[in-house]
Amino acid sequence: MKASSKHNPITEFDAPKPFRWNQYLVGGKVRTWDGEFEKVYSPMGKVGANGATEKVYLGESPTLDEQAGLDALAAAKEAYNNGRGYWPTAGAAARIAAMEKFVTLMKEKREEVSNLLMWEIAKNKSSAYKEFDRTVDYINDTIEEYKELQRRGSHVASKDGVISQIRRGPLGVVLCLGPYNYPLNETFCLLIPSLIMGNTIVFKPAKYGVLLLTPLIDAFKEAFPPGAVNIVFGRGRTLAGPIMKTGDVDVLALIGNSKSSNALVAQHPKPNRLRQVLGLEAKNPAIVFDDANIDQAVKECVNGALSYNGQRCTALKLLFVHKSVSEEFRTKFTAAVDALVLDHPETDCPLTPLPERNKVEQMEAYVDDAVSKGAKVINKNAGRVSDTAFFPAVLFPVTNEMDIFHEEQFGPVVPIVEYEDLEEVMTCIAQSDYGQQCSLFSGNEATIAYAVDNMVNQVCRVNINASCQRGPDYLPFTGRKDSAVATLSVHDALRSFSIRTLVATGADQKELVGNVISGGQSTWMTTDYLL
Repeated sequence: MKASSKHNPITEFDAPKPFRWNQYLVGGKVRTWDGEFEKVYSPMGKVGANGATEKVYLGESPTLDEQAGLDALAAAKEAYNNGRGYWPTAGAAARIAAMEKFVTLMKEKREEVSNLLMWEIAKNKSSAYKEFDRTVDYINDTIEEYKELQRRGSHVASKDGVISQIRRGPLGVVLCLGPYNYPLNETFCLLIPSLIMGNTIVFKPAKYGVLLLTPLIDAFKEAFPPGAVNIVFGRGRTLAGPIMKTGDVDVLALIGNSKSSNALVAQHPKPNRLRQVLGLEAKNPAIVFDDANIDQAVKECVNGALSYNGQRCTALKLLFVHKSVSEEFRTKFTAAVDALVLDHPETDCPLTPLPERNKVEQMEAYVDDAVSKGAKVINKNAGRVSDTAFFPAVLFPVTNEMDIFHEEQFGPVVPIVEYEDLEEVMTCIAQSDYGQQCSLFSGNEATIAYAVDNMVNQVCRVNINASCQRGPDYLPFTGRKDSAVATLSVHDALRSFSIRTLVATGADQKELVGNVISGGQSTWMTTDYLL
């Protein structure tokens, strides 16, 4: 597609001083890497001496080799020690103390991490700080939920002549692979619950958003016992594949796409023994009914489709609008989109450059395909701003012959589908490969009731007159079909990363069990009540 006639250049700000990060964490020791490195550039550019725009150089990160990855796995395996290591057998108080120490140390790095969130993945200023603060809140909430889990586990039951105590125990060694779009919050929504439940971790940051995690390496080292958390940097094919092939990974924790997860699972020699905790792609639809409050629907759909440039699995990625209100919706929607500002994250504008390589070309390909099959770009400002910046394109009319009707665009292109028959919309959603969330816009009780009843078995969250979202973090976060495996949230993640385990005996052993508990010699058989 052709870019719009004129875009304002992206404002320049002073970038952080570039640095070469040459460390990684294995077995409680920070190792120095002297091999290959990956240059890290910001999506933001600056005008060079020759007048051309140049990418801002941020530094370098290690590109570890296969052996370094296997060393990290060996350290995690040793720390777990078939469930007999210090961390999996540690009492709740010890795990809580370690996690509290970590979050205290983490908070000291707020400015550094948030600044790198802006420069490395172009998250606007308020969103960068919000992601950091939300992650801290998530950790603290997880600690409190873990305490509640322990309280319930402190109960000893007696029924049908059997005395029993039920607790949740760790699963083993976890391979944790986080996403680039929320490299702190989403990654820690895997890492933190897995860790506090007693699992040991091999963690590899995403391809983008690598440097922003480096300020936290020392916090992990100081807070947790050796081998509990091992952090490696590099390419997924080089590190994750060989790690999976060993068969020593008990849990794959990944937020990304289903192709990557399927490829990794296929490399595990015993996939039946592999627990999967996956947050995958989505194609969240919005349905704007003929009785919707159009102003409200437009506001929610603009935010839902284009917050962080649409680079969210929870973004609205397909808008179904009833024919009777289609023109009004499109007029107001395109005006609201064109009023958005694309600039440097430091300006705290709603739109920013795109961190992924060739993302602009990918957006242009979606637009070109749709246009070749009958759609039009209906907003004025759509198009390429630079090699890393793309002002949102609104496409109409979109049909099921177009790629963007079925595929997750994960970026600032918004397809609008006009409909008359609601059943056709419901059928399209039911036949989709994805089933994370949807949004319904209507002011009619009967309409909402009917739509909810049809959608709750297609997606895992139905939003009424609101855009799709993850939070608050105490709510379940999952999906059907290709969108997720297992459930995340403060409450559910602890259960996704653990297994119910019980100790049982006959009533005639009551005195023995009582003495074990009262003696305080067992970290598992205890009735300690954590406040």
